[in-house]
Amino acid sequence: MEEEVVLLDAWASMFGMRVRIALAEKGVRYEYKEEYLIKGKSPFLLQVNPIHKQVPVLIHKGRPICESAIIVQYIDEVWNDKNPIMPSDPYEKAQARFWVDFIDKKIYETWRKMWLSEGEEHETWKKELISIFKQLEEILGDKAFYGGDTFGFLDIGLIPFYSWFYAYETYGNFKMEAECPKLIAWAKRCMQRDTVSKTLPDQKKVYDHVLAMRKALEK
Repeated sequence: MEEEVVLLDAWASMFGMRVRIALAEKGVRYEYKEEYLIKGKSPFLLQVNPIHKQVPVLIHKGRPICESAIIVQYIDEVWNDKNPIMPSDPYEKAQARFWVDFIDKKIYETWRKMWLSEGEEHETWKKELISIFKQLEEILGDKAFYGGDTFGFLDIGLIPFYSWFYAYETYGNFKMEAECPKLIAWAKRCMQRDTVSKTLPDQKKVYDHVLAMRKALEK
């Protein structure tokens, strides 16, 4: 079954990182296909994800699964013999899904608006981005991970954004550690896991990627 797994992804995608972490947690071997999105979207991507035309796409037994949160849940259900990702309690499972949905709807779009704006509008979106992370820090509380002592679905949903923190800080002129110290401590705990540290790219490499995207937009 593992030989039939293909991941279509882009190295800097925080959403793709979720899937790579989940596959690593389960010990699933797969073929990785890189999408160079700055240059455009490949015909293969458009074929396997004709609705959203985005990465990541997991192809298992020739069948594509799209949207990172859905893919992570699929991985947990299919490879259910080790390292459970979803909480077993229905309420905790619902809460984890709620907050990952919150992350998906809030962080990237708010960052993008901050990134592409100037002046007062830029300051408004910066404050909004910081407030989102403060909300996520508040629900973490004093727990080691969002699932308590267990690294799970919500942790996987959020930790890839850590690789983008330097870009957020540089464009926003703020420091995440000063704004959300517990969140940074949580991120460092996550980075102690090989599945996370071997997946997340260097923050300054991501920043260079952001600069390249900005240049591409300005052409």
